[in-house]
Parts: sequence; C-alpha cells; structure tokens
Amino acid sequence: MNSRQIRQSLILLLTAVIWGVAFVAQSVGMDYVGPFTFICARSLIGGLVLLPCITLLDRLNGQQKKSTDRKKLLLGGICCGLALCTASCFQQFGILYTSVGKAGFLTAFYIIIVPILGLFFGKKCGPFVWIGVLLALAGLYFLCMTESLRLGNGDILVFICACLFSVHILVIDYFTQYVDGVKMSCIQFFVCAAVSGAAMLIFERPEPAQLLAAWKPVLYAGVLSSGAGYTLQIVGQKDMNPTVASLILSLESVVSVLAGMLFLNQHLSSRELFGCVLMFAAIILAQLPQKEKKE
Repeated sequence: MNSRQIRQSLILLLTAVIWGVAFVAQSVGMDYVGPFTFICARSLIGGLVLLPCITLLDRLNGQQKKSTDRKKLLLGGICCGLALCTASCFQQFGILYTSVGKAGFLTAFYIIIVPILGLFFGKKCGPFVWIGVLLALAGLYFLCMTESLRLGNGDILVFICACLFSVHILVIDYFTQYVDGVKMSCIQFFVCAAVSGAAMLIFERPEPAQLLAAWKPVLYAGVLSSGAGYTLQIVGQKDMNPTVASLILSLESVVSVLAGMLFLNQHLSSRELFGCVLMFAAIILAQLPQKEKKE
C-alpha cells in the first residue's frame, strides 16, 4: 500500500468516526422534528458550510476547470444528491419502526451489496476482500444484533436504505475521476435539501420552535456529519476500491458503540467486543490485495 492509499484510508476512517457519533445526533433530533425536516435542515447547513471552503480552495489552487467539467460536475452532484436523499429518507423512517441495533446491522449491508453491484461495472475484488466482507458482516452481527432477526416494516425500509447507499458509493466512485469532490459534495447537499424540503412541505408541518429546540443535533449533523463527513467520503474514495472504501466506512457501527460507551456511559459486552475485533480484522485483511497487485 502506497502513501496515497494510506492517506485515503485515514480520511475514510475519520469519516466513519464522524458518522458513528452522528447516530446520537440523529436519534435526539428525531425527538423534535420529522424525518424530512431533519434531512432538509442538515443538508442545507452542509451545503452552506462548504461554500466558503470552495471559495478558499479556488483561490489557493486557481480556477482551471474546463467547461466540459461543469456538466459532469452538475450531473454528478444531482445523481449523488438524489441517491443520498432517498437513502437518508429510508433510513430515518426505518429508525422510527425498528431498534437502533437492527438498523445499524441492516444499514451496513452495503458492504456486501457494493462488491456485488460493482461486478456489473467491472470492479472486481480479490479473495481477501471477499473474506473481509464476510468477516465484517459477522462482526456487525455480534456488535449490533442483541435480539432475534425478524424482519418488520422498519427493517425492510433500512435494508432498502443500504441498497441506496451502495448506489451512492458507486456513483461517487465514478464521478470523482472527473470532477472536484468538494464542489460535487456541495451540489449534492443542495439537491438533497431541495428534494427533502419539498417532501417536508407536503407531508410535515415544521415549526421554527421545533428546529430551535433541535439546534444541537441538527448543527452537528449539518456541519460535521453532512458538510465534513460526506465531503471527506468523496475525497477519500477517489482512486480507492469501492468495496475496500465501504468496509472502512462500515466502522461507523463500531464507533457508534464506542461513542455510547464514552458519552452515554454504556458498557461493551464480550459479544460486542468480539464483533469489533472481527470488523477491524476485516479492514486489515481487505487492504492486503492492494499491496499484492502493486508487487
């Protein structure tokens, strides 16, 4: 593994940490506002946060983009925004009707959906990556599942969310070859905010007082989870195998458990610790094919 791949992996690991802690913000925020309102608010904040970042980066690097890039940039932002919005909506509604543990386990199914879908686009994986995927799934089961695996309506919604997040990862993998990742991330947030905002006005009745009451979780989800997290995902995924990227991102489930232990005084059982060990082993194992291909 070269220095660039190590840097990309660390960026994705930081993304997983931000998203893992964000589960707390999502849960608390839903106590005050509806799913569409929460998604719209966090996406709008995420897009606004990136505007000054883009201006600063343009001044530092110089604006030397071809006119053809703008079309792909807009198309990439729209595709990513639609995938992100639909996935987030299914996740938010699914959490309302299922437990957090089952939601975390089912959402992380994208780690096996991504390589399967990637086969249709010529994204082949080595045997160590596939073994890593199976190890990670086993780890997620021990980490998240503390009850019987019976599928209800909420579980089905979350599983659909996992499929849509898989599409989101593959769309990012395609467009980051051609366009600026930060700008595409900014566009995807405004697209997500527009679509969820329209649904908010149709199906929900948001009030300013409710948003003000939920300002802490909304601000965290908007600035860090959306603005920083999804942008880091786009930047970190560039030139990375999407399956390996999805494995690293799935560590958000481990981080969410650790965050509960640190911030909510929750304790890890031996079963959960075993699940964490399996997931870390899966991440390390998935990196090995990259080194072999270089040699």
